[in-house]
Amino acid sequence: MSWRKSSYSTDQANCVEVRHLAGAVAVRDSKNPHGPVLIVPKVNWRGFTR
Repeated sequence: MSWRKSSYSTDQANCVEVRHLAGAVAVRDSKNPHGPVLIVPKVNWRGFTR
């Protein structure tokens, strides 16, 4: 699966990208695609996005 950005993101690179994994969601800074990645369990991601 590939990285995705929100449709609300601007072209100024001030956004995060997400990637769905088995049981988790990976989050990274779109300006630094080779930098650190935060891995969040799906249950926590659902609570965050509600």
